[in-house]
Amino acid sequence: MDMQKQEIREAVELPLTHFELYKQIGIDPPRGVLMYGPPGCGKTMLAKAVAHHTTATFIRVVGSEFVQKYLGEGPRMVRDVFRLAKENSPAIIFIDEIDAIATKRFDAQTGADREVQRILLELLNQMDGFDQTTNVKVIMATNRADTLDPALLRPGRLDRKIEFPLPDRRQKRLVFSTITSKMNLSEEVDLEDYVARPDKISGADINAICQEAGMHAVRENRYIVLPKDFEKGYKNNIKKDESEHEFYK
Repeated sequence: MDMQKQEIREAVELPLTHFELYKQIGIDPPRGVLMYGPPGCGKTMLAKAVAHHTTATFIRVVGSEFVQKYLGEGPRMVRDVFRLAKENSPAIIFIDEIDAIATKRFDAQTGADREVQRILLELLNQMDGFDQTTNVKVIMATNRADTLDPALLRPGRLDRKIEFPLPDRRQKRLVFSTITSKMNLSEEVDLEDYVARPDKISGADINAICQEAGMHAVRENRYIVLPKDFEKGYKNNIKKDESEHEFYK
């Protein structure tokens, strides 16, 4: 995830903490960032981390929260979020699961469809309505970048796109090692066996495997985690059907 950390640092952290660098060079920093990739690959975690490093106000919203019961409430919520960010700047607006309100536009057939389109239009208007001196950055995350409306992705809105792929073998080894560093493992546990397996798994999957292995040991009143515990955790958390990751292959 080193590359992703560097990219988001350049796009979000440095503009908030050292805006003068961009001004002296004579360029505008990115206005917004899109983080995309399969679930469980660290998108939300990294967004929170960059807010912590900048001491910026962190406003997190899930895209579906903008879809309200009554007409007009969704666009109003969008305005409220951006107003709150401006009033508490420096601030980072993090909209998770943006695909819930920002898919490619089509001829709306229902009132609900039209409301979602109005929410997207309000979001675009708000992103266009503040300049670099506002000290507000927008980060959005999605599992399906291919469904997003091109208007959202154009320069001046989401300038930087950062991919969060599933971990490779080296990264899986590092995650397993980090999570199990405080676990009491039997010498018979071979983590490399799980690293080498071909299943496509995320960092969140690895954490779930290790937690389940530990819980299985607790259920059997043991103070040590055995290979069978890890096998149980692996089978309970990793689906053999990988259809949900087909898009990222």
